[in-house]
Amino acid sequence: MAANLEVESTLTDRYQTTVPETVRRALRLGKRDKIHYSIRESGEVVLSRSGGTEDEDPALGAFLSFLAKDMAQQPERLQAVDDAWVQHLQALVGQVNVDLDAALPLEDE
Repeated sequence: MAANLEVESTLTDRYQTTVPETVRRALRLGKRDKIHYSIRESGEVVLSRSGGTEDEDPALGAFLSFLAKDMAQQPERLQAVDDAWVQHLQALVGQVNVDLDAALPLEDE
């Protein structure tokens, strides 16, 4: 059986608190993640990571988590994006208009 960990946090005057690091790590919480509260009849409150919505792409989430972890572990490998690179990218896509809400075309279109 896993050991129980107990941590505390303090409410501010505005009834806000910081989720302790041990809880964030245990629930794999990142910035802007949603938290789910289950309140039991006994008064016990269970805090858990809120499930993703159907609009979320699990592959994208996993990829972004991978990038965040890699950047944290190897910050020396990060490089600034210089103006020449930005201009090159703008030259490639600057005239492309994309409607992110439009349906994707079928393969045979």
